Amino acid sequence: MSFYYVKRLISIFLTCLLIFSISTLSAKAKQDAPDNDSMEFDCESAILIEASTGTVLYEMNADKALPPASVTKIMTLLLVMEEIENGNLKYEDIVTTSKNAAAMGGSQIYLKEGEEMSVLDMIKSVVIASANDAAYALAEHISGSEEAFVKRMNQKAKELGMNNTYFENTNGLDDTTTQHLTSARDIAIMSRELIKYDKILEFSSTWMDTVRDGQFGLTNTNRLVRFFKGATGLKTGSTSKAKFCVSATAKRENMHLICVVMGAPSSDIRNSIASELLNWGFANFELYEDYINTLKPIKVYSGKERYCNISSQPFAFVISKGQSKNITKSIILPDHINAPVERYEAIGSIEYYLNNNLLGKSEIISEISIDKIDFGSLLLRILSKFILK
Repeated sequence: MSFYYVKRLISIFLTCLLIFSISTLSAKAKQDAPDNDSMEFDCESAILIEASTGTVLYEMNADKALPPASVTKIMTLLLVMEEIENGNLKYEDIVTTSKNAAAMGGSQIYLKEGEEMSVLDMIKSVVIASANDAAYALAEHISGSEEAFVKRMNQKAKELGMNNTYFENTNGLDDTTTQHLTSARDIAIMSRELIKYDKILEFSSTWMDTVRDGQFGLTNTNRLVRFFKGATGLKTGSTSKAKFCVSATAKRENMHLICVVMGAPSSDIRNSIASELLNWGFANFELYEDYINTLKPIKVYSGKERYCNISSQPFAFVISKGQSKNITKSIILPDHINAPVERYEAIGSIEYYLNNNLLGKSEIISEISIDKIDFGSLLLRILSKFILK
């Protein structure tokens, strides 16, 4: 089995584990969350999540399948960025525009058939100006055809647990589509994956830029980037069928929020809802983080090494504003461990409590592997004690 497929299997396993963890964390967070039952908005659906943990802070009809318009391009961009991460695509690679790509309507940068442009400028055009032609051209360049690329989009959606999603194209144009649908929750899930790429946030937080050596201007379709404090992106969309949609991201201090609004009657109402929800999230919640803790080495019995270096894994949890001072930690560790020990083996945990209620745990792991001592080594160890005496 190739390294690529092993990597994909590990990725799928970790994604499933993450989805389970998000569900658990969301339920716990809502126990302490400010009351939001009375918050209703003039849109079809909405959701607000914290990006690093996936904790849901607010939701309204979040699983309702709806047309997403150009918010579709979040998945298109996610696959493009994965190709770059995997080494199959480079920013400096040149994409040649096909006849079909040049024929795309709606938001575009007016690519001509045969026109060449770098992957970097294509990505920039999709992120900032929501260019349908650039999205189509990238898809063809990667998979050979839009149809093949869309199959990958739907496969990725399944891997991420996007249970109310089906894509029919790369850009969200829906004049002829019948099943091109997703939900606010699913958009939040793929948005969370996409903003892990710094290059995307660099572009999605840019108000104006250019391509074609400065000859063609790009203006961000997301006005929040210019007017909302801490805005980092991410993607707007609108058609007569989808109405006005957005996945809006913003970061203040150490907390990054994702707000998805679908089916708003106008762009102003869409932006107003996103702004209100984001402000509400920042005003009422904070992100508690505990980073890697290096702990005192633990004694090892019957091992080639007598002590094992250990450390805890990072921990993050969303709590109500002002509650971090009430969090306490409890280290759970045995007096010793027995060889053999695998590197990264879990040997204990740190438990985190808020007002005596368990929030969660961080694993304590071994930093090295230690083999069981053989008879010869054990004999030498015993003899050395006598010689040293």
